[in-house]
Amino acid sequence: MPHSELAALRGEPSYVWRAGQERRLQMIARWAKLENARVLEAGGGVGMYAAQIRQRYTPHVELFDIEAERIQEARSTTPHALIAAAENLPYPTGYFDTVLSNEVIEHVADDRRAMQEMVRVLKPGGRAVIFCPNRWYPFETHGHYWRGVYHFGNTPLINYLPDVWRNRLAPHVRAYTARSLRRLLDDCPVRVVMHRRIYGGYDNIIARFGTPGRVVRDLLHALEGTPLDIWGLSHLLVIEKLSD
Repeated sequence: MPHSELAALRGEPSYVWRAGQERRLQMIARWAKLENARVLEAGGGVGMYAAQIRQRYTPHVELFDIEAERIQEARSTTPHALIAAAENLPYPTGYFDTVLSNEVIEHVADDRRAMQEMVRVLKPGGRAVIFCPNRWYPFETHGHYWRGVYHFGNTPLINYLPDVWRNRLAPHVRAYTARSLRRLLDDCPVRVVMHRRIYGGYDNIIARFGTPGRVVRDLLHALEGTPLDIWGLSHLLVIEKLSD
């Protein structure tokens, strides 16, 4: 699939539902309340996850995204979809049981403020499930800039460079170490329920190589929760809002 004109600024949302997306949904369902819950998808793109949650678990699903074109598409399956910035959410304090942020916070202008807003709109005891890029994954999946020109696709080893060089090649997106991600929680009234790195779904590789691709995927998934998940694709961070 060719990339959209927004790829450099916002990344690409999920356009299809495959095993990788299904796996993440099951992670969300494991760690946060979905059944009859009030759920917010933060930076929901075209609303793939919101639609699945609404179809399977609860009618009380809302989402926002900063791009009007994506919100227009999302409204076909999730009527309560708003144009908004992650740093200034148009929702009451303590409103949602669950907030989902799937590969979004790395793109916002102020990631610390976006984290604070997700926590603000959670009910006490509510949980946020956050997926975001792992700095130690061997590829930068959001493309890179070279001499002012954006190149879409996976680029090896960019995130292993010192910040002064890495940020010249990928100024459009962040990648987090475990420590830098946890620092976004400073001054937030939350506890960390679970934090690990996860590997991808690798649906494209499996479609191309079949059984060998599945074997590699299953092996990588078995490494999650061990020290060898350090090279995982993404962080999976689950936080719970404390009582006032």
